[in-house]
Amino acid sequence: MILLLGATSYIGQAFARALRRRKDSFIPLSRNAFDYTRFEFLFDYVRKIRPDLIINAAECAEKQNRELSDADRMEMLRMNTLLPQTIARVCSLTNTPLGHVSSGNIYSGAKVFDSGAFRIEDDLGLPLAHAMFDSHPEKFNGFSELDDPNFSFKSTACNFYSGTKALAEEALRNFAVFIWRLRLPFNEQDDPHNFLSQLQDGLKFYDAINSLSQLDECVGACLELWERRAPVGIYNIVNPGPLRTRDIVQMIHRFLKPTRSFELLVYDAETTANIERSLRSDCILEVSKLLGLGIRLRTAKQALEKALQKWERQSASVLQTSP
Repeated sequence: MILLLGATSYIGQAFARALRRRKDSFIPLSRNAFDYTRFEFLFDYVRKIRPDLIINAAECAEKQNRELSDADRMEMLRMNTLLPQTIARVCSLTNTPLGHVSSGNIYSGAKVFDSGAFRIEDDLGLPLAHAMFDSHPEKFNGFSELDDPNFSFKSTACNFYSGTKALAEEALRNFAVFIWRLRLPFNEQDDPHNFLSQLQDGLKFYDAINSLSQLDECVGACLELWERRAPVGIYNIVNPGPLRTRDIVQMIHRFLKPTRSFELLVYDAETTANIERSLRSDCILEVSKLLGLGIRLRTAKQALEKALQKWERQSASVLQTSP
């Protein structure tokens, strides 16, 4: 039996769908029903039901196009950094396996092979990066699970969400836990947290290069790691083959034929130097560790095309919480 925390979050709902399809026994918990942020409550509950696995899909998600208040920051720190440590302590004391959902947003850039060696290019919005990627995509390597985050409170200017997720990973290094990093999740269902929905709902977009996660496929890969009793540790859970935002928008036009046009924001040195640039995480993640265990995923392009072919537009978007 599996205990699913954050069952009403965007990724938590995907785990619930996957577990139902697999006919796995699980208990979905939301914070509105049970305050699992309290150590004593969660500890007693876990001792009583003795789950085979706890999945932590709870988080305070990024706020799109909104400045964070002090209250927002406190809640984000509590849910994204402190709660994973509480859950990990409970799992350690009860000898319960834990799968923690993290984020690829703790990185910025990629490893680029240039002049006979790899260097870190931390801005994948640069025109030169675009030109090189278009002509030689094989020269772009992603960050592996062994690379320290470079978009965190400890390394560089970053958004608060990325900082809190990186802090959680650092704290969880002392525990035996699966850490599953997803990146820009999407599927065919319109949702405010779906990367494809965010692109379509915005009038402007930055052209950058990114790894992406087909939500349901990548959640299935997380569960498969646990089922196979793979070694605990960090796993990048993204579909192979990073893509430019420009190319994704062209795919949206080809499959969905929207009536309005999208404005491509042109690179500007002054703009990229200001705080707006520091709030965006554009990155490529290396997925060879996952593939090396025999877990196969479609390429990001294949997954995107299928999602757009099956696209289900909501009549009215309803914002979801991530308790």
